[in-house]
Amino acid sequence: MPSQPEGSTVYLAANTPGGSNYSLFIMLGILIVGMYFLMIRPQQRRRREMQEMQSTIGPGDQVLTIGGLYGTVTAIDDESVTLEVAPGVTNRYARGAINRVVPTAEPEGSADPDSDTMAAENKIIDSE
Repeated sequence: MPSQPEGSTVYLAANTPGGSNYSLFIMLGILIVGMYFLMIRPQQRRRREMQEMQSTIGPGDQVLTIGGLYGTVTAIDDESVTLEVAPGVTNRYARGAINRVVPTAEPEGSADPDSDTMAAENKIIDSE
């Protein structure tokens, strides 16, 4: 080893890691918990809601299939749903192919009274 001049001091850096051994496990745990709350839990909730919707449909319901076909449920059994897509035309689909139940439109007689007054006011304005 070469000799050092007298009076000079050599300092060697300590060979210490940046963090403790537990910090890796803590970060890994936080990552797993975050993935659960951001990805897994919402998907489970959506799947549960879809299963509830598919189990509650019945004859007369307006539905939309995954393929985008609108129809009215005419018959239903454990595995399949029969839809009437046009008068006299029925198609049979797997229960899982139902994407959502389409809300039915309100009959015209059940409109709120405010819309009737607005229509009357528009007629008056148009006639002037």
